[in-house]
Amino acid sequence: MARIGLRPEPAGKEFLALTEPPDWDQVFGSKGPLELELGSGMGGFALEYCRRHPETRYVAFEWRKKYAREMQHRARKHGIGNLRVIEADARAYLPRLFRPGSLAAVRLHFPDPWWKRAHQKRVLLTADFTQLLLSLLAPGGLFDLRTDVGHRAHQMLATLEAAGLQNPLGPGAFHPFDPEEVPSTRERRYLASGQPVYRARLRKPLR
Repeated sequence: MARIGLRPEPAGKEFLALTEPPDWDQVFGSKGPLELELGSGMGGFALEYCRRHPETRYVAFEWRKKYAREMQHRARKHGIGNLRVIEADARAYLPRLFRPGSLAAVRLHFPDPWWKRAHQKRVLLTADFTQLLLSLLAPGGLFDLRTDVGHRAHQMLATLEAAGLQNPLGPGAFHPFDPEEVPSTRERRYLASGQPVYRARLRKPLR
């Protein structure tokens, strides 16, 4: 893959100074399900998902500026208008940008496992942050988790279930690959090589 440079235009700068959630209908110029992706990379999943689901309003967080700006550039280049990219650490901004119960889905695909003990503070799915994500999901909302790291998959699934998300396949169970799903760029490589991917599709209880 060719190396990319840092594009000059920040991604989502207009959202970072907000102190309360924006009117997302106005932001997108349309109504529809509002979805969130945490750690989107260069948008291998987000861009294709938004292309297939134009009715969905999609907000993608990516803290690496180079990747976020490249994703924003590709969205504009291909006329994908239902994607907004924000170059920031989602943990600092989610309570300011989304109202409780406003999200139809939260997606977390292949998060960095942070192997070193000194880096454990960077792990995303802490108990507190998971509770925040649960509060932002609408009743019946989806949490879509995917990873290739087995022990982290089990840890994250346990955290999500302990927070109150329901696993339709039963506690601790992972979901098989669905050919109708959009795979991320990384996931495509694993599908081609036969390497395992751990997937969980959990739901917030209706009441």
